[in-house]
Amino acid sequence: MHCKSPPFTRAAAQLGLSRSALSHAMTALEARLGVGLLTRTTRSVSTTEAGARLLATVAPRLQEIEAELGSLSALRDKPAGTVRITAHDHAISTVLWPRLLPLLQQYPDIQVEFSVDYGFTDIASQRFDAGVRVGDRVDRDMVAVRIAPDLRMAVVASPGYLAGKPLPVAPHDLTAHRCVNLRLPTHGGLYAWDFERGGDAITVRVRGQTVFNNTLLMLQAALDGMGFAYVPHDLVEAHVSQGRLVAVLQDWWPRFPGYHLYYANRRHIAPALALVVDALRYRKGPAGRR
Repeated sequence: MHCKSPPFTRAAAQLGLSRSALSHAMTALEARLGVGLLTRTTRSVSTTEAGARLLATVAPRLQEIEAELGSLSALRDKPAGTVRITAHDHAISTVLWPRLLPLLQQYPDIQVEFSVDYGFTDIASQRFDAGVRVGDRVDRDMVAVRIAPDLRMAVVASPGYLAGKPLPVAPHDLTAHRCVNLRLPTHGGLYAWDFERGGDAITVRVRGQTVFNNTLLMLQAALDGMGFAYVPHDLVEAHVSQGRLVAVLQDWWPRFPGYHLYYANRRHIAPALALVVDALRYRKGPAGRR
């Protein structure tokens, strides 16, 4: 390939560099490779055999890179890609899915992958884009965004189970009843039920025939008469109002900080994740709901 003068001037202008900066860059590349790439005269610049070979090999790849960068820039106008989220099944069914369904319908090129997990997942090592947990206490390199109001727990059992049995009037009365337990993934122990009233806090360890690691299955066990279950109030509200479950110890039901979405603290986040965060962000309305 032979280039008429002034080749460095034209090339530098196309790259937005000064002529001397481009010349120094080429000299540095030749020094690094240990082979001459250009033959320079006072009137022209031409490629050496090595330079022509390198150009033939690299040029198509540069075009591919440029095309891919162009497609990434297009994502600003048309978000696409997969957003992987790890969360509690209750958070997915009551918060994430209802809010993200309209987003998925609006942006068909966005995919969301949900992973049910009750542990404190390290989203970076597990290659998740975001996670959900109760409260906003996260590592300093993470951002926490509230996505739900405070969480209230409830204690319920079916009328069939309660038939002929005394209702508990204090949390410790539950130890005389059959209860549905939750197995914690982090330490493998059974979750102790927390209660509070007027500043008094009580923790009760209960027993029963069934142990689950899934809140929705615990609810189903309570509906099927397997004893008391300790589950989020919003899951049982309709069942209680329609008589399928009976609520007890309402004065002792505790409240916990609501669900928060957490993700890596970066200057720029992917457009698809940014849309997911905005769709999930909790906005308290006149009635106390989003």
